[in-house]
This record gives sequence, C-alpha cells and structure tokens, in this order.
Amino acid sequence: MNKQKSILLTGGTGLIGFSLTQQLLKKGYQVSHLSRSPGKDKRVKTFLWDIDKGQIDEQCIDGIDIIIHLTGAGIADKPWTEERKRELIDSRVKSIQLIYELLGKKSHQVKSVISAAAIGYYSDRGDELLTEESGPNTDFMARCCIDWEAAVDEGKELGLRIVKYRTGVVLDKGGALAKIEMPIKLWVGSPLGSGKQWIPWIHWQDVVDMYLFAIENEDLVGIYNMVAPNPVTNKQLTLAIAQQLNKPLWAPNVPAFLLKLIMGEMSTIVLGSTKVSAQKIMDAGFKFKYPELPEALKDIYG
Repeated sequence: MNKQKSILLTGGTGLIGFSLTQQLLKKGYQVSHLSRSPGKDKRVKTFLWDIDKGQIDEQCIDGIDIIIHLTGAGIADKPWTEERKRELIDSRVKSIQLIYELLGKKSHQVKSVISAAAIGYYSDRGDELLTEESGPNTDFMARCCIDWEAAVDEGKELGLRIVKYRTGVVLDKGGALAKIEMPIKLWVGSPLGSGKQWIPWIHWQDVVDMYLFAIENEDLVGIYNMVAPNPVTNKQLTLAIAQQLNKPLWAPNVPAFLLKLIMGEMSTIVLGSTKVSAQKIMDAGFKFKYPELPEALKDIYG
C-alpha cells in the first residue's frame, strides 16, 4: 500500500507544513524537508536550499515519490512595496523552478507534485460563485497566483502528476484567525468595510486531510479549490468569533476608506469578496470534517 511512500515537503515548518508532517509520520510515511535552516525533528531529514542564490542540496530528491510544495512568503506579513511584490512572486515561482531544474538533470523516482495555490487567483468578485473554471482577476494578487500556477504546471513536461490547491483563509490558532480575533478580544471588534464580502474559509485539519487525499488518490489531478463548502461573510465570521470568545460587538464597521488608507493595495485581502465553490473536490470523494463555521471555531477554541 502507500504506507512507505517517501515525501519531500517545502515549507514544512509553517503552520500547515508542521501539522501535515506530523500526520504523515503518524501514517508511516517517510518525510523530508527542504528548508533554509537545519531541522529540529530527528524523524525528519532536512535538506538545505537557498532560493535566492539558486542553491539546492541535490540529494533531496533521492528516493522521493511525492513532492509537496508549500513554500511562499506570507502574503499579509509586510506592506506591498514593489520589492515585496517581487519577493512574494519569486518565493513561489523560483522555488519550484529550482526543484524542476534538479529533476530535469538528475535521475529520480518522483511521480507527483502537490502544490499550494491560492484563491487570490479570483480575487475580489462580489457575489459571483467561483469554480475552478472561473477566469483569473487582473490585480496583483491574481497575477502572483497566475505566475505561481504556471511555474508549478511546468512539471507536466517532466511527466509528473500535478495537483494544485487554491487555498482559502485557513482557520488555525495562529495565522489569519489571530489577526481577526485580536480587536474582538480587546472589545473593539467589528466587521470590516460593508461586512458583506465573502470569506472562503477552511479549517486547518481539512487542509491537511486534503493534502493526504491527493497523496493517497493517484488519479486526482489538476486544480481544486481548498475551501469549506459553506462560505460566510466578513460580518458572519466576525460575529461567530465573538460568540466563541463571549465578547460583544458594539463598535461600528471599520470604514473601507480607512482600511485602504492604512493598508493601501493590500486592503484587497480584507475588503475583497471571494465566494468559492468546494463542489469539485467533494465530487472527487473528499469529505470535510468541518463543513460549517460554528463547529470549526468550536474545535479551534476548544
């Protein structure tokens, strides 16, 4: 069976990478990481790379069956200067190109690349229900995602099975949720802008399970939306978090113009409306553990 498959992860120390690594080890897979710094987990072999310098330990692909590509600079971590935009694209594009260059020149047994992608591909689309067939937007977020997906698709020329997951807002104890809950905890939580913008959320456990699903189902190929089947608005999400934290929401909505003033172009992350369908992955046989927001938040907040 698949138990002894050997898996190489990029971005293995991030929120999702860490949880996925633990689950893979539990299931009996051999797991290696490609990282900028030596690893701390003795069960995981860590190979070093430097994406900017184009350096990669060539032994990283020895005996590997599947590569899971999660590397990418955090989209909301720093203001979007021109230099930062370049960094956001390069961290995603150059990293996978470096791996493909290595696969192209050295013998290996890699059959599949399963890569993160993002719902930023669709960006701000109002109330339109977006499927994998929907076209991309034209703003920076979309351009970043188009370049990223195109770079991942280059693996088809190497005869690899390619799976790409357009990931929504992952709800975890850290990440996006920590940013949303902070004002609520300080008693000044309120919806952002109109509050009517759609948030394509997903529980972190369903993200991990979806990667496992792609590993274990070798006929799964192509692009899939990685979002829960029941999207909510910004206002509904804010209310649901406040209920979990037993905090009132009394402050007025944060005006859109203020967010644009503070965040600039990056404000599209919080003001953009992206209503995304999960139908395709469900049709492929994936079952969500947390299809509804209240259960997802209850699990996270315990």
